[in-house]
Amino acid sequence: MKIEIDENSGFCFGVVTAIEKAEEQLEKSGTLYCLGDIVHNASEVERLRLRGLQTITHDDLRNLCDATVLLRAHGEPPTTYATAEANNITVIDATCPVVLQLQRRIKEAYRTNSTRLEKGEIQEMPLILIYGKEGHAEVNGLVGQTNGEAIVIQNAEDLDSVDLSRDILLYSQTTKSLEGFRHIVEEIKNRKEEGSFEYFDTICRQVASRLSKLREFATSHDAIVFVSGAKSSNGKVLFEECRKVNPRSYLVSDGSKLDISLFHGVESIGICGATSTPRWLMAEIAELIKTGLHINKE
Repeated sequence: MKIEIDENSGFCFGVVTAIEKAEEQLEKSGTLYCLGDIVHNASEVERLRLRGLQTITHDDLRNLCDATVLLRAHGEPPTTYATAEANNITVIDATCPVVLQLQRRIKEAYRTNSTRLEKGEIQEMPLILIYGKEGHAEVNGLVGQTNGEAIVIQNAEDLDSVDLSRDILLYSQTTKSLEGFRHIVEEIKNRKEEGSFEYFDTICRQVASRLSKLREFATSHDAIVFVSGAKSSNGKVLFEECRKVNPRSYLVSDGSKLDISLFHGVESIGICGATSTPRWLMAEIAELIKTGLHINKE
C-alpha cells in the first residue's frame, strides 16, 4: 500500500503568513481577536482557539474597544479600518500581498474615474465588475474599494442583468479559476456591442498553478482523499477537479468520518487538499488510513 501526501497541497503563502502572525501575537499575549475565521478549516481554527485566538464578527468589532485584532489574508474594506481606528483597536494586518495589490488597483481605478466624472471628462462611471463569489470575504473587501458600487459576477448568467453598453472594467477574485475568468471575458466580448471593455487577470498564480498539478496527482493514484473545510470555496472547486479525473475521490473535513473500507484492494492512495487545508491534518489522516488498514488486515 502506497500513501502519498501531495507536496503542492496545503496553505498558500498568504494563509501561512496570517497564521504565523497570529501565533507570534499569541505567544506574547496569550489572547488575540480575529475578524472572521482565520482560515476556512474548522480543525485549524480549533487548534488556534485552544491557543487563545478568538474569532469575532463585524458586529462584534463595532462593539469592541482597546483591543488587538488580526485581519486575515482575505482582506477587508476601508470601513473596517475606520471602525478599528474609531474604537482604538490595534490592527495586525495579515492581508495577502496579492489581495492587497488588487485592492489598490480597484481603488485607484475607481478614484481616477470619479475624478474624471467630476471634471466632465466622462459622462458616466465605467462599471467595475468583479468575477468572484458573492459574499466571500475577499470579494467584500474588493467591493468596498468602490464605495460598494462594483458588481459581483459569479457566472455568465449574471451578465444578463448587467448594462453591457457601458464602459466596463473587469477584475477577478484572486482564487478563482483561470478557465472561469476567461469564459467570462469571452462572454462579455461576444455580448458587447458598444462601449469599451478592459479586463485584468488578477488571479494568484500560486493558486492557479495548483489545478494542473492536482489533476496530475489525482490520476497517479487509485484513490484520492481530498481534505477540506466545509466553508472553503477553493476546496469545493479543487475537489470537483479531482473527481473529474479520478471517480474514486472522497471529500473529508477530518478523519472522524473516514470509511477505511473504501480502500480495500487499493494499491495507491493520494491525499491532497485546499489552500486552506493544514498539512498536519493531511498527515494525521494518512496515519489514520495506515492504522485502519493495518488493523483490518490483522
